[in-house]
Amino acid sequence: MKPTYLVLATIFPALLLACGDGEDGGSLTEGESDTSSSTSEQTAGPESETEAGTTTGDPTGTDSESMTDGTSQTTADATDPTTDATTDEPTTDEPTTGDPTTGDPTTGGDPIGMVMCGDEPPPDAQLAPPLPTYGGVCPTLMTGGESLNALPGQTTILGLPQTIDRTFRVIVPDDLGDDEVLPVIFMWHWLGGDSKGFYDRSEVQEATNFYRFIAVIPDGREIEQGLLFKWPFAITDSMEQMEQDFQFFDDMLACVAEQFVVDKECVSSTGVSAGALFTSQLAGGRGNHLSSIISLSGGTGGATVKPWPGSEHKMPAMVLWGGDDDFCIAVDFAATSKDLEQNLEADGHFLLECVHNCEHATPPFEPPGGLPTYSAMWRFFLDHPYWLEDGVSWYNEEGVPDFYPEWCAIGAGNAEQRVGECGGSEC
Repeated sequence: MKPTYLVLATIFPALLLACGDGEDGGSLTEGESDTSSSTSEQTAGPESETEAGTTTGDPTGTDSESMTDGTSQTTADATDPTTDATTDEPTTDEPTTGDPTTGDPTTGGDPIGMVMCGDEPPPDAQLAPPLPTYGGVCPTLMTGGESLNALPGQTTILGLPQTIDRTFRVIVPDDLGDDEVLPVIFMWHWLGGDSKGFYDRSEVQEATNFYRFIAVIPDGREIEQGLLFKWPFAITDSMEQMEQDFQFFDDMLACVAEQFVVDKECVSSTGVSAGALFTSQLAGGRGNHLSSIISLSGGTGGATVKPWPGSEHKMPAMVLWGGDDDFCIAVDFAATSKDLEQNLEADGHFLLECVHNCEHATPPFEPPGGLPTYSAMWRFFLDHPYWLEDGVSWYNEEGVPDFYPEWCAIGAGNAEQRVGECGGSEC
């Protein structure tokens, strides 16, 4: 039986990223750090949030960055292409942009048509490996934006390994069915943010209800927990620190899969700013599990950020940034984004490029009425199951969905930067 999310998953305009300040989460990108901290095992979340774990603590914090995301073309109608606005019955509207061909221009193979997570893979398709298993006893996960879960994890402080609490939120549709098979997307927040800020700013609950997926939103490590930029991506971060967060990914995925029915062919990762820089590294460390990646003002290379690690699995990638002046802290995000693109294309990954003009700030998305604000990100994730052939996307054949911004295009250097008013950098 086709999963419920397939009925709805036929649209998207995108996510956020930038740098702002403020207790309301600001925007989604690099910025000043918040005041959160957590050093006890199995800690509870900010304020009075509930947590599933064995002990409680108090990692609190306020957001001070902004999310940026972008990936859509703005020719969409004001109604949801997946359902009839009057009858709520599924429709068969297809993307209208692009130049459909008789074969995939990347591989020259047979046309694949529109495929999505949950579709039946071809008999000879390369499927994702089994999901990781947890070495301990998974807690009963609490869901929703006000609930914080925790797992014990490792960190390195002054060269010494220590066990700390690693906290994260799990968001599922409000009306989740017992037998519903759902994709999973991991969301890594910006430098001055936390999981609650990312949840609020990207309107995750509304998105999971609409598109039928599970969102896992982790919290990064604080300076006192051994990491300067919350996620390990800097050239000064050790491989040991990288592996600690890769293991955190494994543990969260394993425990989510233990409690919910997960589609292993559709596990994606997205990040904003610092979180996007880490997503590129995760693509190397755990690319065997990832069906796609989305980088919102992130990238690789340069004087501060580690180079592209490479990935044996060729996962489709969306790369977005805020134009030539997208700079924050010590990172030129235009340069790192372009470096990531060059490496992705050189390695044979499908690439969708999106370039706005708002610098290190929330991108100016204008989704059609009735759609979640960051639909383009969710749609890219759901449109690219793991088993697609290397370098393949149905966007090559059918065209980029018509609700994506005009400042998105297939291939590095092909997007025309947005022209229009902006609020300026939020770094």
